[in-house]
Amino acid sequence: MRDRMNVYFPPELLKQISELADRKKLSRSAIVEAAVASFLSPDGADRREAAFTRRLDRLSRQMQRLERDVGLTAETIMALFIRFWLTITPPLPNDAQAAAQAKGRERFEGFVEALGRRLQKGQSFLREIPEDIRRQEPAEET
Repeated sequence: MRDRMNVYFPPELLKQISELADRKKLSRSAIVEAAVASFLSPDGADRREAAFTRRLDRLSRQMQRLERDVGLTAETIMALFIRFWLTITPPLPNDAQAAAQAKGRERFEGFVEALGRRLQKGQSFLREIPEDIRRQEPAEET
């Protein structure tokens, strides 16, 4: 035996229930009964947890792929920059190469030290770009 119960739904929700009932070839009562039973089911929390776990796993995999892709992009950009630099830089005469190599080592060591200090402070060149752009924009006249 079944008891009757009158409930009120917003028109949009009732439309969705009707469309689902038509697609599944079920009555609207069967759709609402299944939804309420699922909501009241003690294993509903387990199903929600499993769904969250699946979503978190998917997000973790997406983040790993994104991390890999960003790393590949950074390596590619660096390789292209180095290739371009080596292509456009004219060769030095033999008597100037030793001094240029020494100066290059000195500059590179300075760069690595500056980079290390920035990383220790949590600073990033990428975060500074918008700040640099704002500083270069002409002040708006009032």
